[in-house]
Amino acid sequence: MTALVPLIVCLPLLGAAVALMLGRRRRLQVLVSVLSLTAATVMSAVLLVLVDRFGPAVVQVGGWEAPWGIVLVVDRLSALMLLISALMLLGVLVFAVGQGIIDGDTETPVSIFHPTYLVLAAGLFNAFVAGDLFSMYVGFEMLLSASYVLLTLGGTGARIRVGITYIVVSLVSSMLFLSAIALIYGATGTVTLALIAERMPDLPADIRLILGLLLLVAFGVKAAVFPMSFWLPDSYPTAPAPVTAVFAGLLTKVGVYAILRTQTLFFPDNQFSMPLMIVAALTLLVGILGALAQADIKRLLSFTLVSHIGFMLFGIAIGTPLAIAATIFYVVHHIVVQTTLFLTTGLIDRVGGTTSLSRLGGLLRSSPLVAILFFLGALNLGGIPPFSGFLGKIALFQAGTIVGDPIIFVLIGVGALTSLLTLYALARAWNMAFWRPKQQVTDYPSSMSVSLVEDPHDEGIVLKKTISPLMIGATTSMLVLTLALTVFAGPIFDFTTRAAANISSPSTYIDAVFPSGTGSIAESNVGTNFEGGAK
Repeated sequence: MTALVPLIVCLPLLGAAVALMLGRRRRLQVLVSVLSLTAATVMSAVLLVLVDRFGPAVVQVGGWEAPWGIVLVVDRLSALMLLISALMLLGVLVFAVGQGIIDGDTETPVSIFHPTYLVLAAGLFNAFVAGDLFSMYVGFEMLLSASYVLLTLGGTGARIRVGITYIVVSLVSSMLFLSAIALIYGATGTVTLALIAERMPDLPADIRLILGLLLLVAFGVKAAVFPMSFWLPDSYPTAPAPVTAVFAGLLTKVGVYAILRTQTLFFPDNQFSMPLMIVAALTLLVGILGALAQADIKRLLSFTLVSHIGFMLFGIAIGTPLAIAATIFYVVHHIVVQTTLFLTTGLIDRVGGTTSLSRLGGLLRSSPLVAILFFLGALNLGGIPPFSGFLGKIALFQAGTIVGDPIIFVLIGVGALTSLLTLYALARAWNMAFWRPKQQVTDYPSSMSVSLVEDPHDEGIVLKKTISPLMIGATTSMLVLTLALTVFAGPIFDFTTRAAANISSPSTYIDAVFPSGTGSIAESNVGTNFEGGAK
C-alpha cells in the first residue's frame, strides 16, 4: 500500500516528461495523459479502500525518518481528495481532448496543454499527501506554475492581463505561506505536520495567534475567501472551458483542504472559530450578491464559487466532528457540481456562440441535452432536495444547531438566504438562455442591461461551434457522478464521518507518523524549549 503514495505523485510527473518529449504528436500525448490519470484514479480508489480498512499510509521518502526527512501521509481525508481530484481531472481531460479534435490547437495548444495539465495534477496530489508544510508549499508552487500556463493558453490579450493579476496574487499568497513556514519552524523547530501539532500547544498564546492568522490568510487567498477573492471572477472566465472547469472545481478546494488540515491539527481548541464564522458569512453574502449582478454565465458561476466557499468555512468554524464530516461531504459535492456546471457552460458557449445572457435564447429547443445538464446542475448547486447540495447544507445546519451559539443561527440564516439566491440566479440564467424564445433576445439589452454586468473581456462576438461526442460524454459523466453523490449519500457521509473522527483527533495523525512516539527525537536539534515555548 505505501508504494502507491509516492507513485501517485510521480506518475503524472513522469507522464508530463514523456508528453513533453513527444512534442506535437497529438495522439501519443493524449494517450500518455489519459493513461497517467486513469492509473492515478485507480491508485486513489485502492488507497481509499485500504486506508479506510487499515488506517493511514505513511511513507518516509528515501528512508529518512521524520522529522529529518520528507514524510507523505494518506489518511481518509487525503484519500478522498485524491480520488475525487483524479476523477475530475480525467473527466475534464476527456472534454479537452474532444474539444481539441474539433478546434485543433487554437484554444488548448496540445504540445503545451498535456504536460502542463499533468504537472498540475502532480501538484494537486502532492498537496494532499504532504506530511510537512514545505512539501505542501512545493505542491502549491507546482499548481501556481502550471495554472499560470494553462490560464494564458492561446496568448490573447485578456488572458495575459488576468494572468498577470493571477500570478501577482498567487505570489503574494506564496510569500505569506513561506513566511508562515519560516516562523513556525523558528517557533517549533520543525515543519513536519505531526510534530507541529504536538508542539504548538506549548507555544505562548500570542505566538499561536500570529501563526494561525498567517496560515489562514495565505490559504484564504488560495481558497478565494472574502475579502481575498477579488481576483477570481476576472481570472477564471477568460480561460478555455476545460481549464476553467478544473480551476473552479479543484484549485480553490486545495486552499480549503489546507485550512481544514492545519486548523484541526494545529488548533484543535478551535480558537479561530469566531473570525472564521464572520468571514464565512461575508463570503456567502458578497459572493452571491456579485452573482446576482452578472449577465455572463461564466462570471455568474465564478461568483457562486466564491459564495459557496463560505459554507465550507462555516463547517470548519463550528469544528465539531459532525460539522467537519458535513464540510468534507460538501467539499466533494462542490468539486463535482462546479466542474459539471463549468463544462456545461463550455457547451453553451459552443451551441450559443457566447455565454452572455444578453445574446442567448431559445437553446432549449436547439440543444435540449445541454439544457437538461445545466438545469440539473443548477438545482444541485442551489440545494434543492433531494440533491447532494441540499443534503450537505442540511448536515452543516444540523451541526450548527447542536452547538447552539446565537451567531451560528445568524450564519444558518445567511446560508439559507444564499441558497435561495443561488437558485434564483441560476434559474434566471436558465430561463434567459434556454426558455426565452430567440426572438426576444434583441429586446434584452434595452430593458435589463442597466442592472446586470457583462463580462468586461467579452468582445461581443457570437461564434457557434460544433460539439464533440467526447465533450457531451464527459459532461454527462460528471452529471451522473453528481447524481451518484445523492443516491449514495448515506455511505459517503458514513465515510466522511470516519474521516472527520480521524482529523478531529490530532493524536491519530501523530501516532500514524510516529508509531513509536516522539520522545526519541532530540529536543536539542531545534533550539527550542518545548515546555515554555520558543527560546
